[in-house]
Amino acid sequence: MDLRFIGIDPNTGGEESPTVWVEEETADLVLQGVKAEEVLEALISGTEWVAGHAVGIPSHETVIRIPARMVPILREAYDVAERRAELR
Repeated sequence: MDLRFIGIDPNTGGEESPTVWVEEETADLVLQGVKAEEVLEALISGTEWVAGHAVGIPSHETVIRIPARMVPILREAYDVAERRAELR
């Protein structure tokens, strides 16, 4: 599996490290972020966001926060992923 590093939170300061990659073969975005706090997870897992869709967070998924200051990094990742997907 090859990952293309796109960027890291510019305010990371060596402690936290929200990071964005694009997986080369699938063009999937891979995100590392701060695990959502319990109150946010409870809100998300207890709300029916799409009618008829299961409520809750499946055990193989998690909720993370990506700081708004990383929007430019995410835009770059979307562009890279889109170009990569076109090559497949």
